[in-house]
Amino acid sequence: MYVKRYYSFWMTVRWSKYSLIYGLLYSFIIVVLYELTSIPFSLPWQPISVIGIAVAFFLGFKNNSSYDRTWEARKIWGAIVNDSRTFATGILSLPSSNMPFERKKRIIYRHLAWLLALKHVMRNEKSWEHNLPVHKLNFIPNFIKEYSDGMFAEIEKYLSQEEIASVKELTNIPSQLLKNQSQEIAKLYEQQFITDYKQVRLHELIGKLYTNQGMSERIKNFPFPRQYASTGLWITYIFCALIPFGLLDIFAQSTALHYWLTIPFSAIIIWTFFVVDRIGDYSENPFEGGYNDVPISSIARAVEIDLLEMLEVENVPAPYQTENGFLM
Repeated sequence: MYVKRYYSFWMTVRWSKYSLIYGLLYSFIIVVLYELTSIPFSLPWQPISVIGIAVAFFLGFKNNSSYDRTWEARKIWGAIVNDSRTFATGILSLPSSNMPFERKKRIIYRHLAWLLALKHVMRNEKSWEHNLPVHKLNFIPNFIKEYSDGMFAEIEKYLSQEEIASVKELTNIPSQLLKNQSQEIAKLYEQQFITDYKQVRLHELIGKLYTNQGMSERIKNFPFPRQYASTGLWITYIFCALIPFGLLDIFAQSTALHYWLTIPFSAIIIWTFFVVDRIGDYSENPFEGGYNDVPISSIARAVEIDLLEMLEVENVPAPYQTENGFLM
């Protein structure tokens, strides 16, 4: 996630430079052919503008829908933060005279393992994403190690070797860790460490964590419908291909610059529409680790710090710092 007030103009140009370059080259070719052949293949601007309005409406719908996915993802992980703190506080508030502190610590550690495992699952690549593995991101170099080392390098410090071995080959490790947590709560009740009310309340919190995980998986595993994503791209191509033909006669009225104003103005219009399409395209998948995604690594680290400080342990990890204006 980019955290400065604005992207600089040149950062925006670098991010979308190919549409600008191709727009310039395409417009240049059209103008050269128009000049050399003297064939009047210009088009009236009115029908092109109607197509442009339709494209603008469609891109607006696409971008709004993409933004909704990103904002929902942020709300889900905000709920995970709140429920994590509530769950840890609920465990620590159990009477110390009845329940050993080490057992409380083990339960909270298992929760941290669940959180970090879920973070890694959300970073897994999907075929509809941009096929940009996290280790290829060069704007935040210090984040790369946690992903190159893998999930178990992070969660093994919070789980026993027996529990790691029991979940290592399972398909959905976060779900299994929540199941283990639920079973632990049941044991606490059987051993009379907690009351009926506490058992119900803790199970409700685990249910909320399951709900948060499921909503996060829904966004991760179900893509923005490809018919909308694909149609938006193709109609943008069609509209942008027509732009130079519609501007030829407009700028023919200028005897000084003649048709050559068609080139920069066509390129700017083409660039604008493709930038808008690209913004929506890169907002569809808020967990893939891109420039504008939800910073789940930083969110998970913040929760990790909070819970470890509640436990008063030493060597609490430092929060992730912003690098080059980005937070991941």
